This record gives sequence, structure tokens and C-alpha cells, in this order.
Amino acid sequence: MVNLSYDLHIHSCLSPCGDDESTPANIVGMAVVNGLDVIALTDHNACRNCVAAKRAADEYGILFIPGMELTTSEEVHVVCLFETLEDALEWDRHVYERLIKIDNKPDIFGNQILYDENDEIAGYEEKLLINATDIGFDEVWDEVARFHGVMFPAHLDKSTTSLLSNLGMIPPDSKFRTAELKNIGRLHALRKEHPYLSGCRIISNSDAHQIIDIREPDLTIPVKEKTVRAVLDYIRNEDGDRNGIGEQPLQ
Repeated sequence: MVNLSYDLHIHSCLSPCGDDESTPANIVGMAVVNGLDVIALTDHNACRNCVAAKRAADEYGILFIPGMELTTSEEVHVVCLFETLEDALEWDRHVYERLIKIDNKPDIFGNQILYDENDEIAGYEEKLLINATDIGFDEVWDEVARFHGVMFPAHLDKSTTSLLSNLGMIPPDSKFRTAELKNIGRLHALRKEHPYLSGCRIISNSDAHQIIDIREPDLTIPVKEKTVRAVLDYIRNEDGDRNGIGEQPLQ
């Protein structure tokens, strides 16, 4: 087993709420400076800056996972991770077709900057990416699996845009076996209130919208090997294992 320090929920400048300085290369550079082993780029309803981030990560020698923070029809935020760029970009196209189409107003919502693989500006996304899609929460697990990916509900303890804040419960037929908390100190209370979480691994990510907020290497996850597939298998948690959850301090 290998213990990997991680941050699996980071936004770039493609997210309208992301800082313009959060370019793919800057994100990877900060993750390297912080000493992380693996990161995921998860912009709102988009994966297109993952190409540039993957190239930078390969150059720096950090494990990179392409991803997205999907907004469901209930406006629940869900992190989706993929094994390959090809799968992530196919998912991006699938989601874009199911996104409510409203033009972005950069002076109100912020820029949505696309970067090419050389970390140079390639353009701007014109449709607002923080809108809801018509994908329901109960569809996400199977939909993402069609693209060889895995999902987990984002920031369960957040008072807005989380599964608990928006639905008020965890649907009993849910399939996820890993969940994200912003404050792990709330884990015991949440497991008591929502027994479903007792069968889940718990991870904590930065949800960084500027590079200064990218996580320090204070938490690790134990995986079989340092590969994207091994990290995704950990998130799938097919045995419903709550042990070895990603709340352990880096040794």
C-alpha cells in the first residue's frame, strides 16, 4: 500500500468563481510546492482545462486526475473523476448538452478562461458554467460509470449546494461509497444523523478557487499503487469500507 497526500477538488480559471491566476500550470505548480502526491481539477460543469493541467502535471511528476464538479438538477454539487482525459472530455461534451444555456456575464459572474496545453489562453467559454444541468442526483453514479468514472457528493457539511442542504437527506438508494466533508470534525455527528455514511469513506479537499487555498499534505489516502486507477478504486470503495478513510495525518 502507498499513502498519497491529495486534493481532489480544485477549480481553475475556467470556473467563473475561480481566480484568473488559477491557470492549470499555476495550480499544478502550487500543488508541487505544497508537496501533494495527487490532485484533481474539477471545474464547474467542465473538464476542458484538464488537458493543460495534465501536461503540466506530467512535467512536474505529480499524479493528475481529470474531473468536474457537476451541478445536478437539484443544484447539488457532485465531484466526478475519470481515469483518462478522453473519458473526461467525452463527459464534458455530454454535460454541456444538458446544461441550462444562459450566457455568462463576466462582470457579474467572472471570467471563464480556457487554456491550451501550453498554458496559454485559448479562449473564453460563453455559456455560464455554474448553472444546473438536467441530470438528477440519482442518475449521476450510473451516468458517470458509463464514462468509466466515479463520483462522490461534494462538501456534505456545506450549508448550500450540498446533498444534505438541498435534499435534506441521503437517498436510501444512493450508490456512492465515498463522501467529501469540508470539516472532518463534523464526521461523528453526521454519521449519527445519517447512518448511510457509516459505510462510506470520508475525504476532505480544499475546493480551492485560488491557488493559495490548495490543500497542504496533511491528509492521505491508502491505495494499492500510485496510479489514477488505484485512486478511483479507492473512491469506488466497493466493499463499503469505512476504515483507512482519508482523514489520517500524513506520517
